[in-house]
Formats: sequence, C-alpha cells, structure tokens
Amino acid sequence: MRFFKYTGLGNDFVVVRAEDVPATLDAVALCDRRFGVGADGVVIVRPLGGNAYEMRILNSDGSVAMMCGNASRCVAKFIRDRLGGDGNAFDLHTLSGVVRTEIRADGLVRVDMGKARDFLGAISLRTDGREFSAETVSMGNPHAVIFTDDAGAVPLEKWGAALEHDSQFPDRCNIEFAQALSREKIRMRVWERGCGVTAACGTGSCATFVAAQKRGLVGAGAEIVLDGGSLFIERERDDASVFMTGAAREVFLGEI
Repeated sequence: MRFFKYTGLGNDFVVVRAEDVPATLDAVALCDRRFGVGADGVVIVRPLGGNAYEMRILNSDGSVAMMCGNASRCVAKFIRDRLGGDGNAFDLHTLSGVVRTEIRADGLVRVDMGKARDFLGAISLRTDGREFSAETVSMGNPHAVIFTDDAGAVPLEKWGAALEHDSQFPDRCNIEFAQALSREKIRMRVWERGCGVTAACGTGSCATFVAAQKRGLVGAGAEIVLDGGSLFIERERDDASVFMTGAAREVFLGEI
C-alpha cells in the first residue's frame, strides 16, 4: 500500500488514496510508532467530482473519527499536491458534514469548521479526588474544556484518560485543559479520544475558543497555543461558523 505521511502541528496522519486501501486495512498496526508507520490516525481520501472529496478517519486505536480539524488541513494540501486538485479550495465530506478548506498564498490552510453547539452545557467532572468545571462543545465531535491556572502542570495522561470515559460521555469525549494568557492568546493541551495525548487538535482548539468566548475571555479571534504550535481561531458571533487557520505539511511518502 502506498501512503503519504502528513502532520498538522505534530498531529500526524497516514494519508491514503481510497483506491490504494486493501480490504484488510489495519489502522492500529499502521499507527504503531515502533512496528508501523506511526501516526495519530489514518485518513482515507476519495474524489467525488469537482472540488469535492470524501475524507474518512480512523483513530490510532481503530475507532472511527467523525471529524478532525488538523486532518482537514493536511488533506487539503494532499489533494492539491498529490491528487492534482484544481485550485486551492476544496470541500471535504466527513461523517459530520462538509468542511470547506482553502490554502492561502502563505501556505497556511483556513478551514470553515461549521457552527459549534453545546451538547451538555456546563458540567462538573471528577477524577483523582478533584472536581472540575467544564464547558462542553461539539465541533462535529464532543469536547469538554476545563480552564486552569497552569495548563502545563496538568497530568494530562492521567486525568485525560480518566475523564474521556466519564459516565456523562457514553461515546467518550475529547478533554482539553486551557489557560487564558490574554484576550488574544490561550494555552491548551489535549487528550483526544481514541488517540491519547496529541501535540495539537483542530476541533479541540475551536471548542476551546468557543468555550472561552462563552466565558468572556476572548473576543472575535485568538491564538490557541498547542504543544506542536499555534492555530488561529475566529468566530464573529455565537450563531456563526468557526474558522481555523494553521499549518500542514507532507513529511514523507512510502509503501508498506
């Protein structure tokens, strides 16, 4: 199988053309960082005609992801550079709906992530003898955003793993710990359901920004500082789409 390795701020993916995918595709084996290619997920891309493409995502544990912001940016670059896509704007059909991407002149990719919505509102979460107040936001996948005074000090591997499986989340949940540095900048670290700790999360950055807007911590746009780099998130008003802008690049290609 021929594959292409892409990264969006350290959130990395094995990207495969649909016609190259074998019937026995094993996402867990492909994503293994010692015995496979190594990645946070596998992305399968299929042309639908014109500027429309289907994007299907498998997490590193083999589960299906409804949507992924960082993968969307990577796939936009993949379509243009490897599939001969015409122009710089592509519509990606995901299990959560259509995501519109545009590759800018500076090489960054801007993505219309659609509208955010609450799915549980503000909730309390408990683990390790601690209680947290979380804002729940859906960006086509579920997120629980917890604001803290020091995101860097959070034992993310411990708390994220436990909170992902909280009884309030029958389908599990992505967990973000965020720290407001200013009205223009938020530090965030993420535990992704089905993946664990990742260097970046596009939908998580959008969810964190929306949660910060709800609390009056930011205005219409802010930089989200992740372990792997920064994303810029914008939303003009509560009922408007959330826009994400950030880097994506090809790392290598090969056969397995």
